[in-house]
Amino acid sequence: MRFYQKEIQLPEFSRGYHLITDLVINEIPEIRNIKIGQFQAFIKHTSASLTINENADPTVRMDFETHINKMIPENMPYYKHDYEGADDMPAHIKSSMLGCQVQIPITNGRLNLGTWQGIYLGEHRN
Repeated sequence: MRFYQKEIQLPEFSRGYHLITDLVINEIPEIRNIKIGQFQAFIKHTSASLTINENADPTVRMDFETHINKMIPENMPYYKHDYEGADDMPAHIKSSMLGCQVQIPITNGRLNLGTWQGIYLGEHRN
């Protein structure tokens, strides 16, 4: 059994949800050599998240942003952690709710995602 570990630097993203599947695959060519395995991505960021969802229609990502902002609004009077602005604490909550990692099976050198699935990076700060 072989294990590969690689740290990659993603470009900066604006607030919102961004498909990063191709970026990840291009940075980790070793995936092509794995017949059966597991891929795990982990983000070292406390105000961003990783999740898997619709990869075709960009309005899904827009709806994610709209809905989560209604669920976890800014400027709530009970937030104590607001050192870096109104989006600071809500971004941490969003990151924890969605998570900081995804795990995907690898089958015959490819991430075994569904036809309409992709990896999202959720950037929760302005």
